[in-house]
Amino acid sequence: MYRLFNKYIVVLQLGLLTAIPIKSVAQGLSPDNPIQKLDNRIMTDLSEHRTEQKTSFFMFLSKYNNLVNVAIPAGIFAAGVIDNDKGTRQNALYIASSSAVNILLTMVTKKLVKRPRPFLGQVKISAVYYPGQTSFPSGHTSSSFATATALSQVYHKWYVIAPAYLWAGSMGYSRMYLGVHYPSDVAAGALIGTGSALSMKFIRPSN
Repeated sequence: MYRLFNKYIVVLQLGLLTAIPIKSVAQGLSPDNPIQKLDNRIMTDLSEHRTEQKTSFFMFLSKYNNLVNVAIPAGIFAAGVIDNDKGTRQNALYIASSSAVNILLTMVTKKLVKRPRPFLGQVKISAVYYPGQTSFPSGHTSSSFATATALSQVYHKWYVIAPAYLWAGSMGYSRMYLGVHYPSDVAAGALIGTGSALSMKFIRPSN
């Protein structure tokens, strides 16, 4: 248990250290920066081509993201309890731990960077709704990619991996479509979520 705790600490320390260069990069995005220009162009295009059906669908995805991220490890853990399978319970712990580490890293990065939402920043678009906090990185995207990556590490089946990443990718797209995150926010979220899951692989039974 002590060794496991030490590994947790090392992962968190490395993750927090990566937030420092991320902060410098994100805060350095001036209006003339190529990344910021691309961000603005994509956000404007998406906001001008919304439909009622797509908006409802992507709002549904975003609304239930947290529920899905909790339900997956909870369901796997329940299955492990019912079957009295220690490995399955440990897989559930791995998925939950990946999400927990991701949440912490995402929150710390948001606090450090403090990038305004697209509708408050350099491109004045109309968002579907107006969440608080800051924009970089996308928490919905990072959490969905953390869960998808952890699932893919546990279950090496295409019928698990494909839907998991389809859902995670759709979640990232939904945040841009709804006007609440830049593409670079989503890309960073995907990297943080994926990295969080891979960094916690030592919890899996095979390790």
